[in-house]
Amino acid sequence: MITATAPGKLYIAGEYAVVTPGYPAILVAVDRTVTVTLTPPQATTGTITSDQNKRARVTWQTTPNGTITTTPAAHPFPYVTAALEMVLRLAQERGLEIRPANLHVTSTLDDAAGKKYGLGSSAAVTVATVKAAARYYHLALTKTALFKLAAVAAYRVQGNGSLGDVAASTFGSWLAYQTCDREWLMKTANRVSVSQLITMEWPQLKITPLTPPPALQLLVGWTGTPASTANLVAQMDHHRVKAAYQQFLTASRQCVNAMIRAFQSGDLPAIQHQLAVNRTLLTKLAAVSGINIETPTLTRLVEIACRLGAQAKSSGAGGGDCGIALADRHAPETSRIAAAWQATGITPLALHVYAEEEHQ
Repeated sequence: MITATAPGKLYIAGEYAVVTPGYPAILVAVDRTVTVTLTPPQATTGTITSDQNKRARVTWQTTPNGTITTTPAAHPFPYVTAALEMVLRLAQERGLEIRPANLHVTSTLDDAAGKKYGLGSSAAVTVATVKAAARYYHLALTKTALFKLAAVAAYRVQGNGSLGDVAASTFGSWLAYQTCDREWLMKTANRVSVSQLITMEWPQLKITPLTPPPALQLLVGWTGTPASTANLVAQMDHHRVKAAYQQFLTASRQCVNAMIRAFQSGDLPAIQHQLAVNRTLLTKLAAVSGINIETPTLTRLVEIACRLGAQAKSSGAGGGDCGIALADRHAPETSRIAAAWQATGITPLALHVYAEEEHQ
């Protein structure tokens, strides 16, 4: 039996801008996870099952050209099969035996009732599948190679986004991320071997680990309203040619780079200041695009945190899901933020930073 786990994520700063190559974001991996378990089957075909979708049972097998066929053809596990297919293609290129496997998915990214918090379940299940399948087929992968396999798989399914969530699920902890040229990536992925793809440089891709100041405390509140990142990003695509959006990109890059420097120098007040700047930029973007990034509940979350000495904003595409606050753990009012959120209908989430080396 082979088991692999990947964490969920939260965006700290740089949302929307990060979908454009050359514009950075900061993310953090959190200790809600997806786990994928592989076991040898009793038959010549493999299966895919999940605790989150107990009625779904998919069988799969490989074709001579390295693709996967499933029964039924339409199923709720597209990220799992896309990730598995990338690993199988690499294993075939290396001359390894391709044997079937039963895959089972479990997750703590949602609550017990199945409520989604917006922690990046698609990226996490893609990364966990790549990790587990690579071990099952005896492939030694660096973290960068693992990320690249998962990134191609995820992008082929969703067709948009920066893949920053895949990076967070792969590397864990805090990181600065800058996406690659995805048009180049898809063209290249269709003309070179998988072995070549994961060893070559990807234009503009940057993944840089960050170390937070010891006093920094991450607080997360859930609004109770799920949001679709893919839909919101697709809506924003219609506005990217406008001058206001180009101004937003420039200002976002300045803000996030300043925050990265503040992480590197351990300057918590500067990190908090840039978080407030980033929130202002997103508020202006929402006004010119007509997209509801900061809902009234997210505004309430921010105002409460700021009143109690922290800085806060929406996380990710907005429209619901989670808001985040960055506080000084030694400040006396920090301990009151979660209770104040709770009193107004915002659910504090007991999330902590996921460090990969602690979960080996």
